[in-house]
Amino acid sequence: RSSYISKGGIIMNVGVIGATGKAGQLILQEAIERGHDVTAIVRNAAKVTANVTILERDVLALTKDDLNEFDAIVNAFNAAPGEETKHIEVGRHLINLLAGSTTRLFVVGGAGSLFVDESHSTRVMETPDFPEAYYPTASNMGKNLIELQGQQDVTWTYLSPAGFFDPSGQRTGTYSVGGEQMILNAKGESYISYADYAIAVVDELEKGQHLNERFSVVGEQG
Repeated sequence: RSSYISKGGIIMNVGVIGATGKAGQLILQEAIERGHDVTAIVRNAAKVTANVTILERDVLALTKDDLNEFDAIVNAFNAAPGEETKHIEVGRHLINLLAGSTTRLFVVGGAGSLFVDESHSTRVMETPDFPEAYYPTASNMGKNLIELQGQQDVTWTYLSPAGFFDPSGQRTGTYSVGGEQMILNAKGESYISYADYAIAVVDELEKGQHLNERFSVVGEQG
């Protein structure tokens, strides 16, 4: 599937689920700009603005045959309000489709499941100040992570953004990497722009430094 290119890198065949969403669009663009073969996996092809291969399919209607040509699948699915349990449903469907294959599953995760303490006893979403409106999304994305952590036959990565995940933030081109615990930037803030997060996603797809684990990123405000 992968073919080497002259500068020593590898062209990957990447599918992006939710490629018309805020995060998905930027991840799609970042991968295209780096020369990868990218497919937008979307429910509505008319919403795709990039010049890219399109697979028009509801995520829950995807089959093993749809995905077996990809080196990596990015799950940037975002559930509508009131349908947050779809994060578990979609996550489980993709686990089932990719089980036993060599295709990597990369999940655009949430910050709510990060720990706030070194003892890993309290998650961000369990703190008193966590916004109630975000809890259904955070808890269901967190359950998807727990299911991934129990898998033996899927190669996965789950990337949690910072607490303030800024759709309109600048692309600074830099970020810092953390693990299971929330980390802060130079100003003591948990912040990352969508654009810098997209860089981190494609960096990880290329380097594979966090296989079968969750990691997190934080950035500076541009």
